[in-house]
Amino acid sequence: MDKIISVNNVTFRYAEDSARPALDGVSLSIEPGEWVAIIGPNGSGKSTLAKTINGLIEPDSGEVTVGGLLLNEENVWDIRKMVGMVFQNPDNQFVGSTVQDDVAFGMENLGIPRDEMVTRVHDALEKVNMLPFADREPARLSGGQKQRVAIAGIIALRPDIIILDEATSMLDPQGRAEVLQTVKEVKERENLSVLSITHDIDEAAEANRVLMMSAGKLVQEGTPEEIFSYGDRLIELGLDLPFPERLKASLRKEGIDVPERYLTEEGLVEWLWTLSSTK
Repeated sequence: MDKIISVNNVTFRYAEDSARPALDGVSLSIEPGEWVAIIGPNGSGKSTLAKTINGLIEPDSGEVTVGGLLLNEENVWDIRKMVGMVFQNPDNQFVGSTVQDDVAFGMENLGIPRDEMVTRVHDALEKVNMLPFADREPARLSGGQKQRVAIAGIIALRPDIIILDEATSMLDPQGRAEVLQTVKEVKERENLSVLSITHDIDEAAEANRVLMMSAGKLVQEGTPEEIFSYGDRLIELGLDLPFPERLKASLRKEGIDVPERYLTEEGLVEWLWTLSSTK
């Protein structure tokens, strides 16, 4: 299988009288094991695209292929087994009275035998560092812990793809960092493909590749370094700049000659250390 996800010239309109399509001729592909972030302002089509890939929305035209299967009425349930979605508000996803009950819920719907279910719940909670909370009520967890439980519920189903649909947007910085670290570890351990729909530039920085959407169209794609170097273009689209780029802009205003290339936080610290040691 060359591509785990392939979207070919997909168009979707929420209503016939909409001023413009929510998706307007979008084409993209994602490799197995790749982490791709999709960024863009509100109304750009990011979440609509995610729902199209998962079969929650049927495109008006174009084709979606997931795991080698063409998305259609015959294949939609097989595709949904391959794709797990983690949404913005974890409270809307909880149905169990305890953490372990909640992680087991999706497997119960699939009729997975109880012995296997118990093993999968234990393994999934262990992978997201939430095993000590197995008997807790989900409502008593922090936001970051709730999202880690939501991720456990997805990985217990053993999908090939995880879609994060603004999954960190309601979290504080610590919770966001915890969830992203969890996704990174699970992705590497299970060789999952990750599609991250996000406003958060720091979340997008974790990706192998970033796709930028505007008004239902895919307008740019590249590595995080390439996309973040656009600076003013990101701001025009209502997006923020990563912290290293904001700091570089401030230093530039102070007359300090900063590198043109994109720097991660670690790279910026190293550059600042080198700068200070040469003075």
